[in-house]
Amino acid sequence: MEKIKPELRIFESSEELSSNLADYVIQVAESAVKERGSFSLVLSGGDIPIRLGKLSKAPYVRLVEWSKWHVFWAEENVVPKRHPDSYYWQAKQWFISKVPLLPAHVNPVRPGLSGESAANSYEFAIRQQLKSRTVQVSRSTDCPRFDLILLSLGSGGHVSSLYPNHPVLEEESQWVACVSKDASCESVTLTLPVLSWILCWVGSPFDRTRPKWSCLEMETSSGLRMLRLLPCSYVPMNLTPRQLPTPNLNCYLLIKNKPLSLNLELL
Repeated sequence: MEKIKPELRIFESSEELSSNLADYVIQVAESAVKERGSFSLVLSGGDIPIRLGKLSKAPYVRLVEWSKWHVFWAEENVVPKRHPDSYYWQAKQWFISKVPLLPAHVNPVRPGLSGESAANSYEFAIRQQLKSRTVQVSRSTDCPRFDLILLSLGSGGHVSSLYPNHPVLEEESQWVACVSKDASCESVTLTLPVLSWILCWVGSPFDRTRPKWSCLEMETSSGLRMLRLLPCSYVPMNLTPRQLPTPNLNCYLLIKNKPLSLNLELL
C-alpha cells in the first residue's frame, strides 16, 4: 500500500479547527469531483457532525457542489432512526438538514433491523455504490475506498465501533460487521480492511499515560493491528509529525492544549 506522510495541524481553538476542517473537506471534495464526478464522505460519531455544520454557513455553503456528494457512516448504533444515540440523526440535526444534499445521496444504516441484518444490508448497499462507481475500489485490497473518512478516537481506545481486543478486529472478508458494545447495545461498523484508508482524524491531543492510550498498547495480534491502524500512532508526546509503517493518513487536526472531547456539545 502506498505510504503517505501525514500532515499534522494544531489549532488554538475549536472554532479554528472547525474552519480548517471545512476548508480541508472542500479541498478533498473538489479534487474527487474533478477527477471522477462525485465525492464520497464517511462520517462517524462524536463531535464531527457538529464541526461539519460549519459547511452550512457562508462562505462554505456556496463553495460546494452538493449534488455530487454521497454520505455514508463508519458506524451506527442499532436504534430507531430518530433516537438521540443515532449517528445518522445527530448528523442530520447538525449538518445534513442544513445543506442542500440530495436525499438519495445520503446512505444511512437501515433502521428497524437486527444488528446482523443491518450490517448485511449496509454492506450490500455499499457494494451497489461500487457498481455505480460512486465509491472507488482499492486495487490492493478490493475493499471500498471512500474519498474521505472522518474519524475520532473514543474514550475506550476505539475507532468507529472497533474496540481493543474485540474479535471483529480479525475480520478480513466482511466490510461491515455487527458489534455488541454491551448486553444492551449493538452497533454496525465498517471493518479494519475498509478503514485502513483513513484520510482524516479529527480530535485533540492526549497524554499517552492516560487509559485511552494504554488500552491500545496490547501484546495481542488484534491489539497491535489496531494500534498500527489508529491515527494516534502518529502523535508523539511533543506533537511533532512522524511517519510510521501505518496505513494512509493524509491529515489529522488537533486542538492545542485541550482534552479529547467525545460528547456532542455545542462548540
